[in-house]
Parts: sequence; structure tokens; C-alpha cells
Amino acid sequence: MRRCALVSGGIVAVTLGVGMCGYHFLEKMNWVDSFANAAMILAGMGPLGNLQTDAGKIFAGIYALFCGLIFVTALGILVAPIAHRALHKFHLETGHSKSS
Repeated sequence: MRRCALVSGGIVAVTLGVGMCGYHFLEKMNWVDSFANAAMILAGMGPLGNLQTDAGKIFAGIYALFCGLIFVTALGILVAPIAHRALHKFHLETGHSKSS
């Protein structure tokens, strides 16, 4: 479970970094504003500031769609070992009896 949490956290961190770089370089936001906007989109809340450039607006749209997929992926990676263990709890051993 620890490994799945680390993988999920790593995916989210890389995605946040991509968003920060996009806002910083395309919209010329400072790093703190870039972090805030990327984090808000990653969390599903939407951007904080108005976007000024067409490139920034296109990036924000693509990044928002990408973050939706990342959210589902990260959640799946986190929940998979828990669900796997829960399913093992319900597993019943079946005895193979020979019918005469």
C-alpha cells in the first residue's frame, strides 16, 4: 500500500509541476500564482486568476482535462490494494469433492 501511495503521490506531484511550468511560462505568472492555479485545477476547483494569452487559455483547458484523468488514475492506484484485500476477505475456498 505504501508503494501505491508513493506512485500516486508522484503522479500528482509531476502533474502539479507540469501545470506550474505551463502557467509560469505561458501566462508569465510568478511561481506562487502558478502553483495556486495549477493546484486549484488539479483539485477540480478551477483557476484563480484571469488568463491573458490564447496559449495560456488553451493550456488551461488541456490541463484541466488532463487533471480529470490524473485524478481518476491516482484514485484507482490508491484504492486498488484496499479493494484487492477486501476481495480476499470474501474469497471462499472451494473443496473439490469427487462424486461417485
